[in-house]
Amino acid sequence: MYETTAKRSWIRGAIGAGAALTLVLSCARLERERAPEREAPSARSAVVTASAYNSHPDQTDGDPFLTASGERLRPGMRALAVSEDLFEAGLEFGTRVRIDGMDGEWVVLDRMPDGRRRSIDLYFGIDEQAALEFGRKRVRIDWGR
Repeated sequence: MYETTAKRSWIRGAIGAGAALTLVLSCARLERERAPEREAPSARSAVVTASAYNSHPDQTDGDPFLTASGERLRPGMRALAVSEDLFEAGLEFGTRVRIDGMDGEWVVLDRMPDGRRRSIDLYFGIDEQAALEFGRKRVRIDWGR
């Protein structure tokens, strides 16, 4: 009789443990299914060569205030142009970008001429002196949607 009672007790304990394990696994599965809704989009980053450009006819093709995205540039905008490889890597028109050493976010509105790789051009309006002072440098950029 003792052996039968012990077996029943063990079976009830095993069933209870199994039910608890099933509950834990079900909760974990539900948590994984919900996780993408709550997670922030993955951010990407790259180290690129940054330079500056102005709305000057010598620095652009055609209309110096018209971007490849169709947007019109105005002094004070935080716009940037990206090389073809960065565009293909997800830096499409409208993408917001943070640039180490620069305040705020910049928006991809333009494309750079063919032949440039891992490069961005920051828009400095009509302030040619500020663009010259910025020069050319390596910077880290971060973006994500």
